[in-house]
Amino acid sequence: MTGVSPFVLGLRETLRARGILTVARFTVGDLLVRVCKSADSLWVVIRREGCGGLALRSAYLPTKFDCRLVHSASRPVPGLRVDSVLGRHVVEFEIGNGGLEQLRMIVRFTPAAPMLMPFMPRDLYPLDSHDDPLGAEGNVEAAQRGLNGGALYFRIDEPAFGNVLYFQNLTALNPYCRATKTKPDGVVGGEWPELGFLLPTPARSGTPPADPLPAGVEVTLSDVILVVRHGAPSDERDSARQFLEMLATAYALLDLPSTEYRDWVGRAEKTLRDLAEAPEATIRHYGHRYVHPYTAAEYPDAMVQASLVRSIHEWGKWRGSPPQLEKDFEAGFAKFYDSKLKSLRRYLPNVGDDKDKDAVDSWYLYHPLLNLAALALDGDETARALFLKSVDYGIKAAHHFNYRWPIQYKITDFTVIKQAATDGRGQTDVGGIYAWVMLQAFELTDDKRFLDEARAAIDAAIGLKFNLNYQANLTAWGAAACMRLWRITDRAVYLEQSYVYLASFFHNCQLWESEIELAVHYRNFLGATCLQDAPYMAMYECFESFAAFQRYLDDSGPELDPAAKMLVAEYCRFALDRAWFYYPDALPPEAISEKQREHNGHINRKLSFPLEDLYADGQKAGQVGQEIYGAGAAFVFAVRAFHNIEGASFRLYCDHFVSTMERVNDRCVAVALHGGERSTASLSLVRLPRQRPHGTTVMTSDGTPVKPQRRAPDRVDYRVPANGRILVSWA
Repeated sequence: MTGVSPFVLGLRETLRARGILTVARFTVGDLLVRVCKSADSLWVVIRREGCGGLALRSAYLPTKFDCRLVHSASRPVPGLRVDSVLGRHVVEFEIGNGGLEQLRMIVRFTPAAPMLMPFMPRDLYPLDSHDDPLGAEGNVEAAQRGLNGGALYFRIDEPAFGNVLYFQNLTALNPYCRATKTKPDGVVGGEWPELGFLLPTPARSGTPPADPLPAGVEVTLSDVILVVRHGAPSDERDSARQFLEMLATAYALLDLPSTEYRDWVGRAEKTLRDLAEAPEATIRHYGHRYVHPYTAAEYPDAMVQASLVRSIHEWGKWRGSPPQLEKDFEAGFAKFYDSKLKSLRRYLPNVGDDKDKDAVDSWYLYHPLLNLAALALDGDETARALFLKSVDYGIKAAHHFNYRWPIQYKITDFTVIKQAATDGRGQTDVGGIYAWVMLQAFELTDDKRFLDEARAAIDAAIGLKFNLNYQANLTAWGAAACMRLWRITDRAVYLEQSYVYLASFFHNCQLWESEIELAVHYRNFLGATCLQDAPYMAMYECFESFAAFQRYLDDSGPELDPAAKMLVAEYCRFALDRAWFYYPDALPPEAISEKQREHNGHINRKLSFPLEDLYADGQKAGQVGQEIYGAGAAFVFAVRAFHNIEGASFRLYCDHFVSTMERVNDRCVAVALHGGERSTASLSLVRLPRQRPHGTTVMTSDGTPVKPQRRAPDRVDYRVPANGRILVSWA
C-alpha cells in the first residue's frame, strides 16, 4: 500500500462497525442496493452476493442531518430529501437492466445561505466481500483526461465483481461551475481505492474563494451513471468492446443537446471563393500557387496542399465540374518531392532559414500520401505516379522505427529530434494512418507487400489500450484501416482491434455540453480534443475523423457491434452541427482571441476559413490561429451530407451517412442510413436555386408516411429512423 486517505479509513471503519443505518433497499438485476446513512455521509452500497461491491457517496455532510424517503409515481425507486443547516439535498435514482445493470443517481442541493463550497471527498470506493475498500483488488483502465467526458472505466478482479463504467454527466454541472467560477477539469478519476468524482471547488492558495452558490437556488452537484457488467474482459480488444457497449448504455440515458441544419454547400462555395481571391490565402513560388497554412502566415506545406487539392477535387466531382483552383494547387505539388531521398518533404526547397527543412513529425510523412492515393484511386495519374515513387520511403521509415514512431525526426537519416510527449508516449497512432496508406497502395497495385505492411503496423499497436490515441484523426484512420483489413483478410482480430481505436477515440471526446463562460456561444458536445493532452478541439481533426468514420461504416456490416456503430454515427451527426462554430463569422467578436500564436498570422472574420481552436472551458477561440489548412472542412461536410438526385428539384440532406441510394422509379429514391438501432436522423429536402417546389413525400420502408417537422420556403425537415430504409418521392 503506497498510502491511504482518511476518507478510505473512515468508510472502512464505518462499514466494519456497522455504523450505518439502512434507509432504503432495492435491486438492479443481480445487484442488491442499500441506501444508508452514516455520521457524516449518505451512501449507496451496491453488492453482488459473494463478489464484493461498490460504495457510492450521495452527499458529504459534516454536520447533523435528517433524511426521509420521497416516493414518486413516476419512479420505481424512492428518492431522498436530506435537510441540514447547510440546506437541502435531494437525491433521485433511476434503474435499468437492459442486459447491463444501470444505476443513475442525481444529487441536487439548495443552500440555506450563500455557500462557499469546501473540499468534498471523492464518491466511489470498491469493496471486497467483507465490505473492506482496502481488500478489493482491481485495475483502472481509463479516467477523465482534462475536460473530456467524465468517464472512469475499471474492473474489480478480487473479488470478481466485474467491469464498471462510472460516468458523470458534466452537462448537469454547468450552473454549479458558473456560480463558483470552477471547471470540471480532470474531476473524474482518483487513486485506487478512492475513485469517482471530485467536486470542483475554488482554489485556496492563501485567498479564500469569493464566488458562493446563491442561497435558495437549487443546483446539481452530481449526475452519475453506473453501468456494471459481470464478466471481466478476456483481452484488450474485449475490454474496448465492453467500454463502447457500456458507454453507449450511459449515452442513451443522457438528454442530448439539439442540433441544427447547417448550409455546408453555401459555406463551401464561399470557402472556394476566398481561397481563389483572398490575398491572405495563397502565395506564389516557382510559378505556382501554394496555400498559406494560416492567414497570410507560415510556409507552404505538403500536408496542407495535398489536403486542399483532395477536398476541392471531391467538391468538383460532387458539383459536376472541377474548379480551376484544383488544377492550380496540384500543378506545383511535385516541388515537394526530393528525388535524392525519393520522398515528399514537408516544405518547398526554398523554405526560410527559420525552419528546419529536414524536421518532420511522424504523421506528416504519411498524410500527404493518404490524399495523393485518394486522388490516384479516383483516376488522377499524376497523383498516382508521385504516390508510387514516394511510398517506399514511408515504408523505410516504418521499418527503421519498428512501427513505433517518435514525435519528430530528421527525414534525411531518421535521427530523432523529439521522442515522446510529456506523458512518455511517441505518436502512438501513426501506425493507423500508415496502415490506411498501405491499404490504399494495395488497392492501387494489388501488391501483397503493402497488405503485409498494413497488418504489421496494426499488429504493432496491440497492447496500447487506452493509450493508443495521440491525435484524433490518426486514431480514426486507424479504426478505418482495421475495418478494411478485416474485410480483406476475414480475420476477426482486426474487427476487434478497431474497437480499441474507437475506445481510445471516444475516451478523448467531450461527452458533455459546456455553458461555461464564452462556451455558451458554441457547441462542444462529442468533440474530440485534437491531441491526447490538448486543451482544445480543432477543426482539422474534427472533419478528418468525420471522413475516416464514413469509410469505417462503409466497410462495416451486420457484424459491427451496435454500440460502436451508434457512437460513430452520433459523433458524425454532432460534428455537422458543432463544426459550424469554428468559423469566425459564426461567433460574436468578443468570443475570438485578439492575439494568435506567434507566426500564425491573424484572424479575418470575413474569410470563410475556420479557427483552429475551441475550448470547453470557455476561453477565447482562435488563440492558435485561423487555419487555412482546415478550409477543406466545408467541402468534406458538404459532399457527404448533401446528395444530388437527378430530376428532382431538391437536394437531400441527412446528418447520418447514406449507405445506399437506389432509384426506385423516375420520381422516387430509396435511401438507407448508417445509424444506431434506436437513433433518429435529421433529413431535409433542400430546394435547389431557381427551382419551384413540387409535392414531396417521405415514407419509411413499410409505407408509413413521415410527417414534416418543419416547412420553410427553402427546405422541408423530417426526423426518420437512423438505421432504416427511407423512401423519398416527388410529383
